[in-house]
Amino acid sequence: MSNLAKFEEIYSQHWEKLYAFCFKLTHDEYLSENIVQEVFTDLWERRGMLQISSIESFLFRAVKNQIFKEYRKKSFDVTILDEQFEDYIQENEPTLEAELIDKLYLLLDELPPKRKEILIMNKLENLDIEQIAERLNLSKQTVKNQLSAALQQLKFKANNLHACLIPLLLALLHFIIS
Repeated sequence: MSNLAKFEEIYSQHWEKLYAFCFKLTHDEYLSENIVQEVFTDLWERRGMLQISSIESFLFRAVKNQIFKEYRKKSFDVTILDEQFEDYIQENEPTLEAELIDKLYLLLDELPPKRKEILIMNKLENLDIEQIAERLNLSKQTVKNQLSAALQQLKFKANNLHACLIPLLLALLHFIIS
């Protein structure tokens, strides 16, 4: 996330959810706006130093920590807030998972049939290139090309998803199918 365009993409994808989450916990519009703004400002300022595996988890935790910081300033008990945070995450995690799976299915449906079949055989059935080539009576190079093209197409079509999520989505789909 070293460039402004990537930051703007993250901001536009997450600010509304973060604000809603913050407002649900604080019931204060002004405070919620300030906290979300502070989180994104901090993210931008520390962009070169951070190693983030899940931007959404990072942002929600950062908002929670900022809320705690504000509450500590006002010397409130944060125990209830912490419980509400965990409840919120648990309640919304299945929706997020289902939403991502739906997006993956839509992306997979846009692939040409043979390309989709090769991708599924490789990523979900764990077949290697040689096994796929044998099974489909194709050359190994054709399988490699189709697999590479499928992943490129998924990444391109997933412009509103983070490209790193594609392997995670495929693994999640594999888990659900199994």
